[in-house]
Amino acid sequence: MIRKPEVAGAISESLDLTQGVGQELLSQILEEITLALSRKEEVTLPGFGTFVPRLRKERQGNNPRDGSAITIAAHHTVIFRPHKKLKEIL
Repeated sequence: MIRKPEVAGAISESLDLTQGVGQELLSQILEEITLALSRKEEVTLPGFGTFVPRLRKERQGNNPRDGSAITIAAHHTVIFRPHKKLKEIL
């Protein structure tokens, strides 16, 4: 598994930046994506994929402990749709 520090380090190395600048760059990119999603906007990164905010409606489910019926509240979530290019790589 790769984590945020490893991604920031790779960005720093490939762009010949200091580690701190690479971390700040990655943090700013993630913050902008998060802010756009919080405004219910799609975020498209060509060649990678699209993040789509969705509202999941209220629904019925089962309590895994005892099997009783429960109501799962409506909530917002994010769906990721990989780009064709990413699908081909995988």
